[in-house]
Amino acid sequence: MSNIVAIVGRPNVGKSTFFNRLIGERQSIVDNISGVTRDRQYGASYWNGKNFTVVDTGGFVPHSDDVFEAAIREQVKIAVDEASVIIFLVDVTTGITDLDEEVANLLRRSKKPVFLVVNKVDNGQRLFEANEFWSLGFENTLFLSALTGSGSGEILDAVADHLSDDEQPKEDSLPRFAIVGQPNVGKSSLTNALLGEDRNIVTEIAGTTRDSIDALYTKFDKEFILVDTAGIRKKAKVHENLEFYSVLRAIKAIEDCDVCILMIDAQTGVESQDQAIFRLAQRRNKGIVILVNKWDLVEKSTNTARDVEKVIKERIAPFTDVPVVFVSVHEKTRIFRAIEVALEVYENRNRKVKTSELNELLLELIEKMPPPAHKGRHIKIKYVTQLPLAYPAFAFFCNHPAHVKENYRQFLENQLRKNYNFAGVPISIFFRQK
Repeated sequence: MSNIVAIVGRPNVGKSTFFNRLIGERQSIVDNISGVTRDRQYGASYWNGKNFTVVDTGGFVPHSDDVFEAAIREQVKIAVDEASVIIFLVDVTTGITDLDEEVANLLRRSKKPVFLVVNKVDNGQRLFEANEFWSLGFENTLFLSALTGSGSGEILDAVADHLSDDEQPKEDSLPRFAIVGQPNVGKSSLTNALLGEDRNIVTEIAGTTRDSIDALYTKFDKEFILVDTAGIRKKAKVHENLEFYSVLRAIKAIEDCDVCILMIDAQTGVESQDQAIFRLAQRRNKGIVILVNKWDLVEKSTNTARDVEKVIKERIAPFTDVPVVFVSVHEKTRIFRAIEVALEVYENRNRKVKTSELNELLLELIEKMPPPAHKGRHIKIKYVTQLPLAYPAFAFFCNHPAHVKENYRQFLENQLRKNYNFAGVPISIFFRQK
């Protein structure tokens, strides 16, 4: 099950400020001018063991003749349809407005969990005034100051209760490979070439694929589900409602898959949006294979595969243990090698290491190079085990888990990668009280 949380509401109630707080970055532009957010923003967040994607929608303005406001209105409806949980944000300083009533009417018809969050509640007087919003009739009404963060923990606790648990290992299910990337990099052409049929429409017009399409692959003694997703366009270019729908479905495809096959254009190289897609897959603990398509169109005298791979690894650092395959879908060059690599990454993602083997290997290394002390306190790691998740995750039990430095976490990950094949797979490491 995909976890998507949509923040909706009228303009200038603080949606972007709250969005930035949830994802821990300043990604959305924040301004006191109404309607700053025109395009959708997407970010990854984590709370109480739940991973989820946050969608910051534009301000909802019903019955407006403004072309942008009309598009925002439709895209909010799409977000409501596709989201797992909806946060309806309002502003205590203005009280309940006609626009709030219209948004409320739309959300009451939704069968999704809706949390009415009253923003800008940063003193006792505003807390008293915020009780007015109970009259909108939402059982889950909470109070927030997005600027200071007051109340955000309670909201996240409530939202997390309605999200699916972190991935558990799937039994007797076929591997799911999602082909992702920017529009017009050859995703549908790759699917057709692998299946040996023109299953998907292929044109030179970017954005032909509007939805995620599943196809069963059963050739050469291999069996898996291949998902051709819509191109994830740069946010500044997402204007059409159908395109916004496509992006949400592509994000859901990433969350539901086992391995992401990230296709990039050999002629343009790794762009910022490619990095954003990569980070989203990484944050979701998906296996990742990078496919450099249209390699036949690149001048080899000035660009060798080794040079291009080096640049790619620099752009995706620090997680660089990712296979890179150079293909030409048009010439059908190395496309089946790409699938073999994806299957290898799938196996790596499902790799299990015995607890006894882990402790025998790692405790000896840890004894030789223990974690740095914190304020005179020696940190002792006594035990390590792999957690029963669908991706490699390891728990290290120690006396002061909160004080283990990030560079030591990286050291432990490097040791795991050195001794076991986890190529193409993010590794999660947790430190817990012994």
